[in-house]
Amino acid sequence: MLILIWLRGLLTRRAGRLAAAAAGIALAVALPAMLGAFLASAKATMTARSVQRVAVDWQVEQQPGQTVSVPMPGTSREVSFARIDGFESRQAGQTLTTGAGQVLGLPADYAATFPGELRLLAGNANGPLLAQQTAANLHAQPGAGVSVRRPGLPDAAVTVTGVVELPAADSLFQRVGAPPGAQPQAPPDNVLLLPAADWHRLFDGIPRDRVRTQFHVRIGHRLPSDPAAAYTAVTGQARNLEERMAGSGLVGDNLGAALDAAREDALYSQVLFLFLGAPAVVLAGLLVGLVTRAGAPRRTAEQSLLRTRGASRGTLVRLALAETALVGVAGVPAGLGLAAVAGQALFGSANVSWWAAAVGLLVAAVTVLLPALNATTVAAARRPVGERRRAPAWLRYGLDLWLLAGAAVIFWITSRNGYQLVLVPEGLPQLSVDYWAFAGPALLWAGAGLLIWRLTRTLPITWAVRPLAGGLTNTVSAMLTRQRAPLARAATLAALAIAFAVSTSVFDTTYRQQAQVDAELTNGADVTVSQTTATQGQLATVPGVARVEPLQHRFAYVGSDLQDLYGIRPATTRLHDTYVSGGTAREILDRLTRQPDALLVSQETVNDFQLHLGDQVRLRTENGTTVPFHYAGIITEFPTAPRDSFLVANAAYLARHMPAGTTYLITTDGTPPHQVATDLRDRLGPTAKVTDVETTRQVVGSSLTAVDLSGLTAIELGYALTLAALATGLLLVLGFAERRRTYALARVLGATPRQLGSFVWAEVGLVGVAAAVLGALCGWALSRMLVAVLSGVFDPPPDTLAVPWAYLAVLAILGVAALLAAGAATVRAARRPPLTVLRDL
Repeated sequence: MLILIWLRGLLTRRAGRLAAAAAGIALAVALPAMLGAFLASAKATMTARSVQRVAVDWQVEQQPGQTVSVPMPGTSREVSFARIDGFESRQAGQTLTTGAGQVLGLPADYAATFPGELRLLAGNANGPLLAQQTAANLHAQPGAGVSVRRPGLPDAAVTVTGVVELPAADSLFQRVGAPPGAQPQAPPDNVLLLPAADWHRLFDGIPRDRVRTQFHVRIGHRLPSDPAAAYTAVTGQARNLEERMAGSGLVGDNLGAALDAAREDALYSQVLFLFLGAPAVVLAGLLVGLVTRAGAPRRTAEQSLLRTRGASRGTLVRLALAETALVGVAGVPAGLGLAAVAGQALFGSANVSWWAAAVGLLVAAVTVLLPALNATTVAAARRPVGERRRAPAWLRYGLDLWLLAGAAVIFWITSRNGYQLVLVPEGLPQLSVDYWAFAGPALLWAGAGLLIWRLTRTLPITWAVRPLAGGLTNTVSAMLTRQRAPLARAATLAALAIAFAVSTSVFDTTYRQQAQVDAELTNGADVTVSQTTATQGQLATVPGVARVEPLQHRFAYVGSDLQDLYGIRPATTRLHDTYVSGGTAREILDRLTRQPDALLVSQETVNDFQLHLGDQVRLRTENGTTVPFHYAGIITEFPTAPRDSFLVANAAYLARHMPAGTTYLITTDGTPPHQVATDLRDRLGPTAKVTDVETTRQVVGSSLTAVDLSGLTAIELGYALTLAALATGLLLVLGFAERRRTYALARVLGATPRQLGSFVWAEVGLVGVAAAVLGALCGWALSRMLVAVLSGVFDPPPDTLAVPWAYLAVLAILGVAALLAAGAATVRAARRPPLTVLRDL
């Protein structure tokens, strides 16, 4: 009965405080529940995209002199390969020839069984098909005749019925069983696809060392949603098949390779979950704790009265448990419900992480139950007025400074070149995260919070409140000095909430920016056009095209290493500073302008060939022509270039000595890139290769930057705004509410509402300014550290942090509004008749 009476009294007299505590617990539950839903959704998306972008799951290659008799799992088709000496075509009285190439024999239903392996560009797929590059080399269209140079046999003539693109050419022509370093640097340029019957008729008689047979397999895709678990399942099935074939065949596991990349990205998403979720949960817990702490004096007085009336310590414990249960039962379901609604709206699923309920109950126990268990007596509740208390131990021993020093050391270690947050042990199937890197941001966050507390406790209040208090400066200063500890707690939590909002928003904006840069690096620009006879001027007339930049591309040997060679116009080319080393992008490009034979090389090439600035580098073409260049700088990234070794030279010099094909990088005027790409394909015909950045961003597949973070970003930023508003406004309101008796007594002693307003607005201004300045500085430092530690997420790393000024403006407006609302509500309450207030208390 006593418990029910107590709960009824809390609901009638302390409903606002209970609601605030329940709201804090709901926030502590909602974010991890929603982040858990995002994590599961992101992993499932990565797995699905990995599976979707693989055209052929397995390429099982029959070994020379062996016969594969084991039945293939799933759906399989036999594919034959023949290495031939070249192709020849006569077009418009001109004879065109190519170098060595490959001829494949495909069953009739191959394109339908593996739709991602080839894409028809022109003609029909019912006969011999030329790859797009081969058709361009031979100037061949559907209906053209092509001669095939067969080794050991006379040339064979075929009539082309169509032209196709081979999107997965790299995997299609892989060397099955070879390690990654021994794979071909590029797929063959010259490829002819024949119906299986025609292939056997033409190539069954050529030498056997020129022929190989594969079985292309699509296995069942009922895989775990987690990429790591899916990878383990797929690679296990592949090894099982190899064991059953007993050496007669090897498995080229394309699906396993895709899932292998996805599992690393899944670990990065887990890292993001911890980095972005844990601070918010801690902030919500601190908010609940401070809400409870704000009512500590009243709680102490109430417990003392209960003890004087005979209540035992056990009775107080039961009352505390009842209050905790009330707050927890109200907050946990509200948080889970909020997470379910947000998950349905943002991720299309109302499934939430139910373990988040345990987090809410833990927060309730720590922030509500433990303070309530601090039962006391009347004697202990009576404290001498003006008693000087000793500073906390952490403040005396400088714990905040030690934490910041530790954060700086760990940041220095984890931001060095070559540091990897996600570890990929060579030869082992398991990945791991170096969670030690989490210590840097964690120590910075904790150290900054304690430092903010130290600064606000030692703030010269008299000087700080003079602009607002005027003639009452000394009186206001004396009152606020007595309230220094509550003010420090409120300012610290508000500053940490602002720091969380700033760091999260800056990280999310930088993440989206670099996701676009990553796609542009892969594609080259908004739209990229190659293998075309169109000129720069003709492309510039296409609707939606704002700028066209020509780019020459060919291959050249550095020693025995074949590398991509790009020719650019230095005066008009735009590069990010992070793409180069040893200077800004403009400085490096100016070297190409001043020195026509200047050559930019990758760091790997500099190391491999012991190059020094100014050294002569002699490049050799495929036909043996040698052209001198001079090493002028290091380039680390370049649009459309591979990730390891490549070369960049002056386009004019390259055109004179090593003519190359031209690729056009097109910037749109705001028109969607895929729309411009479609218009270009219609104008340029099937032989032109046109790609757009939107499609490329999807093709770069299961990488974390391909995952849509808009839903997660909306959750985080909305959560940060809510925390900032509650921390700045709610805590002030609760603190003011506890001082209603002080304001009422001041009114009785003759204080005017204007004078009471000086007390209120001085406190509001002090907390607001301290939180804004210190929170912004802390948020900036956290942003820098987050981006540096999570550098593996960004490829390439950003030049500068991307600042979401619009969001920060909203944050500032909301924070100021919360402060003004808290101050106005308190001033309005202070105008009530003092006797009425004292009677209510």
